[in-house]
Amino acid sequence: MKILRKMSRALLLTCSAAALAVGSMPTAAAAPEAPALSEGQQRAYQVGEEQSADLRIDYAARTARQVISRPGSSYIKVHFAAFALAKGDRVTVSDPTGAETYTYSGDPTKGLAASGDSLFTRQGDGFWAMSITGDTAIVTLHRVGKPSSKDTGVVVDKYFRGYSKAEQVERDRGILSVCQTDARRDAVCYQQSHPTEYGKSKSVAKILYNGASHCTAWRVGSTNRLMTNNHCIGSSSELASMEMWFDYACATCGGNNPKPAVKVTGAQFLKTSASLDYTLFSVNNFASIESFGYLLLDVRAPVRNERIYISGHGDGDPNELSIFEDTQGGATCDVDNPASDSINMGYYCDTSGGSSGSPVFAASSNKVIALHHLGGCLNEGTRIELIYPEIKDLIDNGGGTPPPPPPGGKFENLNNVNIPDAGAAVTSDVTVTGQAGNAPSTLKVNVDIKHTWRGDLVIDLVAPDGSAYRLKNSSSNDSADNVITTYTVNASTEVANGTWKLKVQDVARYDTGYIDAWSLQF
Repeated sequence: MKILRKMSRALLLTCSAAALAVGSMPTAAAAPEAPALSEGQQRAYQVGEEQSADLRIDYAARTARQVISRPGSSYIKVHFAAFALAKGDRVTVSDPTGAETYTYSGDPTKGLAASGDSLFTRQGDGFWAMSITGDTAIVTLHRVGKPSSKDTGVVVDKYFRGYSKAEQVERDRGILSVCQTDARRDAVCYQQSHPTEYGKSKSVAKILYNGASHCTAWRVGSTNRLMTNNHCIGSSSELASMEMWFDYACATCGGNNPKPAVKVTGAQFLKTSASLDYTLFSVNNFASIESFGYLLLDVRAPVRNERIYISGHGDGDPNELSIFEDTQGGATCDVDNPASDSINMGYYCDTSGGSSGSPVFAASSNKVIALHHLGGCLNEGTRIELIYPEIKDLIDNGGGTPPPPPPGGKFENLNNVNIPDAGAAVTSDVTVTGQAGNAPSTLKVNVDIKHTWRGDLVIDLVAPDGSAYRLKNSSSNDSADNVITTYTVNASTEVANGTWKLKVQDVARYDTGYIDAWSLQF
């Protein structure tokens, strides 16, 4: 009989659990006791916390190196509040061995990143470097150029650190998503016995949300498309704060050896639904994750008692597979209720906090039949047959040539670009892809520019072929702050795909500002 019991990790064989067992991670101070809850309370799962810092590396400092170390922490993610380097200089954020290193030559939110600089995430002012796996991050200034008075170095004012395994277990007390004994195992444990299921797990990624929370995502189709829950990523601004960790999995079954993850960031927010609890998006540096393969959708109604399995990153752990319900070699996971309500199917296949967004596979096709989003035993996933009609024109679900792109689509740039006072024009780029033919006659240009005297500004939209469309002229009589508006442009003679630019020039002295964000709506 399948009954509801509280989470038990006694038989959970994972590399992170093994690490705790051999004492490689020190015991942390107990976190406040979490109230009993169900994973079905839709929210991103917390796996870390923000910490204050006051670390500075300037050109007068005796050392060009600062170390952030929190013993036992699972990751460190550094925030730069100020970043001003001499030409040719760079800052690296790395682990102690240098195996994981991220490089920054300028503040990317101000358009000052150099070619080849690492990805970053954005949440509020400044920018966040990519996370470092492990409990220590080293910030180093590499000096080459000759600094000017404006080159003040860098300031780290805060960082996120991931909870240790002991802290996470303490915080998880009372979560009800593991049904009876936890039968999940590291994905690599099934490499020989279930090679197909193991192979599918490679397309599944861990999401690090806002530096402190966690969900699961996965590649859908052969193009640059990923899927997770709406309650994990609900807006383009939330996507800008996300990291996706691919190949975050143990190298050996039950070994304390997760692989170095391949980390990418969110790019385009494509489609979402709160009621069906899904979000479709793309990522930056897609080429780095293409080798991990992709998943296809099984667009049909689930059948009671058909075998299923789940791949995900519950508890923020390296990838695990749920193939059996209670014991290895025993009853396999299956569909217990093909329509537990109007949108979900129900199952007792084990999940936990952080599994939100995991793909639920139909074993008959090895395609995704549901999107996991609720725990509580029954655990539940939105039926793919309901999601597919809303996204079918945005994905390739056949493993071949992608379908023709639909009309419409929003493309945006959220990076800040400083506008020099009475200086040269600056530009901010938006790259448009996947649009058929020419741009529309009613192209919407959404502009958000912060400036203390907007009459100083001349604004143009520059098409991929260099044609300029004047959006705003200067006016000495317009002393109001900011330009936050939407312009409509007849761009029907322009090819839609390509790099579009917002060009802004301040033509009068004394007031300054910056491009905060802008977008094109096709």
